[in-house]
Amino acid sequence: MAAYQDLYMDKGTDFLETLNLSDDYGSPYNLSNFTVSCKARTSYITSNVAINFVSTITDGANGVVTLTANSAITSNVKPNNVGKLVYDVVLTDLTGRKTRVLEGQIFVSPNVTI
Repeated sequence: MAAYQDLYMDKGTDFLETLNLSDDYGSPYNLSNFTVSCKARTSYITSNVAINFVSTITDGANGVVTLTANSAITSNVKPNNVGKLVYDVVLTDLTGRKTRVLEGQIFVSPNVTI
């Protein structure tokens, strides 16, 4: 079962989040032979992707992943969706096997200046 972690984002700004992925026993995932992907949607049942994050393994031996989205992407979060999105992080191994390791909500704060 995927771990749970909420994230926070300011609409219209560059988003950068570093995640430390660990297994059920608290040991960091060794991501050396994996790729990572992450998407956010307005709900688990919609097919429309609100944000397709650039997902990068930044320290594979220690389970560290970075998610980014630039301000042009976060600006496109629809006004009626500002508040929260749902997301998950999926690892894919060399054989194509996918494992969902993290899920949660993204709380999006609207902006005034941008």
